[in-house]
Formats: sequence, structure tokens, C-alpha cells
Amino acid sequence: MSPTTPDPRPLTGEPLALDLLNTRWMRDGVLQDLLTGTDGLAVWLAANGLDGRFTADEGTLRHVLRARDALKAAVDGAAAGTAAGHGPADGAEQADGADGVDGVDGVDGVDGVDAVLEHGRIRPVLTPEGPGERAEFADATWGPAWLAARNYLELLATAPDRIRRCAHEACVLHFFDTSRNGTRRWCSMAACGNRAKASRHYARTKDA
Repeated sequence: MSPTTPDPRPLTGEPLALDLLNTRWMRDGVLQDLLTGTDGLAVWLAANGLDGRFTADEGTLRHVLRARDALKAAVDGAAAGTAAGHGPADGAEQADGADGVDGVDGVDGVDGVDAVLEHGRIRPVLTPEGPGERAEFADATWGPAWLAARNYLELLATAPDRIRRCAHEACVLHFFDTSRNGTRRWCSMAACGNRAKASRHYARTKDA
């Protein structure tokens, strides 16, 4: 797989934090992962316009995977009603792989995202066009991971209730709901939405 290889994922174009989560998807009941090596990382960087700024090397891959685990814990934890992914509520139990895929190895969402954010900062700058901001990193291999974590904060500040996981039980994809009334449920109506309709129809005819 090279940087010019077509992106194989079924859902692309989501905000950076969610697009990173969407580097894992289901195909015929088997979990797929774009980020099994630096070639897949190169595809992801190119898909998000980051290939000109960062290198698809082992260090960057390692940090991006760490950010993905932290974001998964944060996003899915928030969706499950925990404190923005800060672990289950008192007295609650969380089974391994409860979301249908492998767990996140104990990564705490809040602390995990915060740990990634420690590796970069926003510096105010003055440009010919006026005031601006620039992301800076002591170690550039943290750049893509930090930008994804930063983007998650931006989504939380914009509309946290619009950060969604596909409602189909067999899907692991995420999206930011930009519909007017905020009622989007599926990563794709043509895929998961129709599959859910077909399942409901089958259940009704079977019980009839």
C-alpha cells in the first residue's frame, strides 16, 4: 500500500478525530484496520492533507495508535454515559469488548487524550493576514496524534451530542451529525441503514 493507494475505508471525510477512529471498520464480520503499518498510515495522512507536514514512520504510527485508543475510550465512553470516557460509573461493570470489538487495553479516555495533548501546543502568531495560531511540537512524530486529539476537543466545544457511533450493532464507525435536526443514526443509509431495515422486516415476517 502506497500513499497513492485508494483509501479502502467505507466512510471517510469525517472530522480528524473521528476519521482516525474510522481507520477500523467491519467487513463481512471481520474487523479491518488501516493502521497495521506505515503504508496504511501514509494513506490516512494523505486523506487528511497531512502528508506534506508529517512523515509516515514508525514513531508517528505508534503515537497515532495511542491517540486512536484514547479517543475510542473517550468517544465510546461518553456515548455509554460515562464522564466523557472517564471509566464506568460507580458500581457499574464494563465487560471486555462490550462494543463488539476488542477493548482499549485499559486506556482511560480523559487521561489518555490529555496525555496526547501534552505533546503539542498552540502558539498565537501574527501573519500578513492578521492574528493566527500555529500548532507546534517538540517532537514532530506526535503531530498527527495531537491534531486528532485537539480536534476532539473542538467537536466537544461545538456540539458534543452530535458525535455519534453508527447505530447498527455490527458497525464500529463514527460520524459527526451535521443534519439539520440532528437525527442521523447510520454511518451510511445505503449500508447500515438498509441492513437494519432488512433485519426488522425479516423479524416481522418470521414472527407472522
